[in-house]
Amino acid sequence: MSSPGPEPVAGRSALSGGESEPRVAILGVGLIGGSVGLAARELLGAEAIGFDLDPEACEKALAIGALDRAAASVEEACAGASLVVCAVPVGALPGLVARALAAAPPEAVVTDVGSTKRDLVAAHGRDERFIGGHPLTGAESAGVEGARADLFSGARWYLAPTEHTGGVGYDRLQRAIAGLGARPQAIEAEAHDRLMATVSHLPHVMANVMASQAAEELSRDAERMPDVGPSFRDSTRVAGANLAIWGDIYAGNAEAVAEAAEEAAGRLHQAAALLRAGDREAVAGWHQAAAADRRRILEAEGVSGPLIELHARVENRPGALAELALALGRARLNIEDMALAPASDMSTGQVSLWIAGEEQAVAALELIRELGHTASRPDNGEIRPEGGEQRPDGGE
Repeated sequence: MSSPGPEPVAGRSALSGGESEPRVAILGVGLIGGSVGLAARELLGAEAIGFDLDPEACEKALAIGALDRAAASVEEACAGASLVVCAVPVGALPGLVARALAAAPPEAVVTDVGSTKRDLVAAHGRDERFIGGHPLTGAESAGVEGARADLFSGARWYLAPTEHTGGVGYDRLQRAIAGLGARPQAIEAEAHDRLMATVSHLPHVMANVMASQAAEELSRDAERMPDVGPSFRDSTRVAGANLAIWGDIYAGNAEAVAEAAEEAAGRLHQAAALLRAGDREAVAGWHQAAAADRRRILEAEGVSGPLIELHARVENRPGALAELALALGRARLNIEDMALAPASDMSTGQVSLWIAGEEQAVAALELIRELGHTASRPDNGEIRPEGGEQRPDGGE
């Protein structure tokens, strides 16, 4: 059984395995949906069919080349699609995903781009075709007018598979997202929402609080608002952001955001006590620790290195590939690209994984072995679980 070459897989095969013109259905043609259309047409060689409740959005998308054609309904857009991307506000996603799953072909993959995952995955994750998704990207401008083919370049794109997720579908979606220029990573839905509560949703809460506090303080003894510094402008840039979007996000992730806000409040109380104590060395240590924490977080975002190919033999059953991807994700071992080649009897499949960096690849190979899968590294021998056996060419 042959495996793909060492370069990440992209193009038409990323979507459908090679038909002449794979089709992407985009339900909701705004900034993200329009950018998916532009990138899918340019980078995947796909036909992009769009549907939006606002016909003007589709007209604008057609004008900028984000769509090949507009559909009159969800059902029309999904007909014959290899991939369906639901790109509407969080509150509208459950109903739209249900319609997409009902309309999409049996072999299609349905995903979304919402920033909360738990409730949506709970509602639809038993269908092996649905895989929740969330690209960590955006732009200052909203609407399809701001769409760009390179919007996802280098961006993290979370995927939330479940024990029901089909391996072929997950492989197809992961490769399509990599083909769009993004960096897909598997994560459990609840872990995703906790993480987003801290790194995405809490900053909006804090910006709202800071803006309100500053407005009250700055207007207390003056007839007009005085000028503010760049730090304040930067910290409150997202205050009062689009309510149609953020109202749904706050409601959909309320408990996790509330817990993050309470945690932040506790840390602010600790900071206040530290400042009141007047210990300059302690304050300096606190300040420097924050700088080190931020540096470590930003450095982790940019982890990279040469792509190293690994092979794993995985049982062909729903959820098997998702279990492997989630285990690697929990260990912070990101799959930069992936390809699946089922055995002739369909009982197993060889998964080719590309991991960035030597240390990361060694750790990934060991973890795959611990999960009980036969694993190999074509450029450096192979590692097998006890009793496992595999030829370097992937045969058994």
